[in-house]
Amino acid sequence: MIFKKLIPIWTIILLTACSTVESKKDRFDLHFNQYSEYVRDTFYIDVQLPIEYVENPDKKYPTLVFVDGNFYFPTMSAILHQYEKTGLLEPFIAVGIGYKSFKAMDSLRMRDYLFPKALPSDELEAPGGGQNFYDFITKELLPRIDLDFRTDTTDRTLMGHSFGGYFVLYSLLHQSAVQANDFKNFVSASPTLWYNDFYLNKLPEQLSKNQKNIGLYLSVGGLEDSTWSVNPVKSLTMKLQNKPVKGLDFKSRVFNHLDHMDVALLTFTKGLQELRTSK
Repeated sequence: MIFKKLIPIWTIILLTACSTVESKKDRFDLHFNQYSEYVRDTFYIDVQLPIEYVENPDKKYPTLVFVDGNFYFPTMSAILHQYEKTGLLEPFIAVGIGYKSFKAMDSLRMRDYLFPKALPSDELEAPGGGQNFYDFITKELLPRIDLDFRTDTTDRTLMGHSFGGYFVLYSLLHQSAVQANDFKNFVSASPTLWYNDFYLNKLPEQLSKNQKNIGLYLSVGGLEDSTWSVNPVKSLTMKLQNKPVKGLDFKSRVFNHLDHMDVALLTFTKGLQELRTSK
């Protein structure tokens, strides 16, 4: 299926416009490499502290974690600081999870963001490493972040786009199944819901058993493929709205004039605003 094959290579378009993750000189921006025993690979982590962080030594802050950090951290970090300055968002500790290069990210995001293993009908090579990546984040990365910075461990948000949006929803599915408290909010932009014969369609049923307060913001662009992007998101939205889910703050948006690559940043900012104001 041509549409499916296009999604893994979207980062190639950006190679001439963006560079690999580098160390930051700004006192608010930190960078470190973290090896994962679960994934058996090294990830490149960026952290941005709130502007007011130093001036408030006793305050703890909510944490934002977003995948595809090579691409989204530079832009989202700037947005978060600007929104903090103007009062459009509260201060956050932002964590971007990236790879050593865009070329590496283009293939490894399929390894890390999807679960279970791809079916032949998916027309892509994905070993189903999503659970290993989730374990890396929750058992290796977040404990380090919590140790090094003043985080509110009860208030974390996970964000992702496309395959990353799928990973966000898979994380919600898994967290609900094991009754964990790793993340409080989930923001998923244009998730690849078609993957593995719509594996995530089991999400509404699982969430109906949920006993915790969580937030979910789901989006898609109205100019995206109707069969493989827009309609699956609308279908999942209807199922979540029609099935009582105790404690779920669910919001779904179709951004009518946006295409696949335009949706992420708007989803991240609006998702944070809408979920935070309704908490």
